[in-house]
Amino acid sequence: MCCVWLPAWGWDVAEIGRRAEVLYGPQAEGSQRLGAWWRLLAEQRDRDVEEQLRAVNGFFNDTLRFDDDRRIWQRIDYWATPVESLYQGAADCEDYALAKYVSLRQLGVPMERLRLTYVKASGQAHMVLAYYAEPDADPWVLDNRVTAVLPASQRSDLQPVYAFNGEGLWYADRLVGDSQGLSRWQEVLHRMRREGFPSLVQR
Repeated sequence: MCCVWLPAWGWDVAEIGRRAEVLYGPQAEGSQRLGAWWRLLAEQRDRDVEEQLRAVNGFFNDTLRFDDDRRIWQRIDYWATPVESLYQGAADCEDYALAKYVSLRQLGVPMERLRLTYVKASGQAHMVLAYYAEPDADPWVLDNRVTAVLPASQRSDLQPVYAFNGEGLWYADRLVGDSQGLSRWQEVLHRMRREGFPSLVQR
């Protein structure tokens, strides 16, 4: 396991690695993918945000294969933690978006600039991560189906439905409440705390 201390939220990666082996069993490939994630975060620490967006998007798109929850988890709809996805080596769209959100938060991107966004893509439900340089800016889209990080104005194939982060819930770009009522989001946060991660609701 890579011995890296990640300071933004005080991640003790050695402890997270130990807990992963207890929770998910010793697995060489999963541990290697976890170590690669730590190295990515350490290398990107002082880079500009545009480079961080590209690096994080590319890392997860390249590292994880896309698959369906029913094949990965034998469940219809399961939101995995980044550690679970890296140990499996597979993810669906929600898992990619969650892993990218957690990574960018660790790199110091403010919560208010990130939204996990449900969209319709060619008529199908899909989730992406949106980055807002300013509250009313055209957001940049991190998508497991697309290598490039593009502004939403260039993604006419995506129709936003709703979005959320650690604090808010938006419908049609209008803040309608907080994200405390999203049960799967709360379940992910609970499992991440069990894995050794501090709270993700910090600004």
